[in-house]
This record gives sequence, structure tokens and C-alpha cells, in this order.
Amino acid sequence: MDIIIYHNPACGTSRNTLALIRHAGIEPQVIDYLKTPPDRTLVRQLAARMGRTIRDLLRENGTPFAELGLNDPKLGDEALLDAIEAHPVLLNRPIVVTPTGVRLCRPCEQVLDLLPEGPLAPFTKEDGEVVIDAAGRRVAQ
Repeated sequence: MDIIIYHNPACGTSRNTLALIRHAGIEPQVIDYLKTPPDRTLVRQLAARMGRTIRDLLRENGTPFAELGLNDPKLGDEALLDAIEAHPVLLNRPIVVTPTGVRLCRPCEQVLDLLPEGPLAPFTKEDGEVVIDAAGRRVAQ
């Protein structure tokens, strides 16, 4: 299965998502989107494939969101894409692309909906939260 993850190695959610993909036995194409940001056309396509707006993909915490006035609801997609292009950290992460769909995987467990079904060994996040229990069941979040 071909999988792409738009990843930020400094983000715990992104690291946990990547670990879950690998835990399922899949080695994804990892794109550090801060070093190799997707262009505006791709961001637009990813949002459309997710059924989300460009605004839905913005990250506020730890970004220049407020300083740039991006909370202004009058700003259209082009202005938001300009901001993401100038400041890739504004793009929320991780975004995972698979043949079965595209998703902003926050929380990281959402990636399980994009992976092939099958039994998985237990998995615990970096913070100790159990995602897959000893019986191979997804723990309800």
C-alpha cells in the first residue's frame, strides 16, 4: 500500500501517526513538509479530498496565525494559501494520503481508518496512552 505522510518530526502527533503506519508493517513516503512544503495546488487538492476547507487545515498554536490576522473570516482561500506558502508551519499535520483516502490525523488514531484491516500488535503512544490493546483491539477514544 502506497502511503504518504506530510510529517513534522518535532510534533508528537505526527511521530505517533508515523509510528502507527510503520506498526502496521507499511513504510510510507515521509515528506517533512517544513523542508519540502506542498504547493498551493496540492494543498487545495488535499483539502478537497478530505472534504475540508483550507481554513480547516490551518494550525494556530506555535505559528504566526494571530500575527498574520488569519482569524479574519473575510480572508478567502487565496489569502490563506498565500500565508501557508510563506509559512508552511501554518499547515496542520500530519496529513496522510492513502489509496483509501486522505485525512488530517489528529488524533493519530485516525490513521487506523486509512490502513488495511487486520490484527495489530499492541501499540502505545509516546505519552503512554494505549491505542491498540493486548487483544489487538482499538481502544475507544
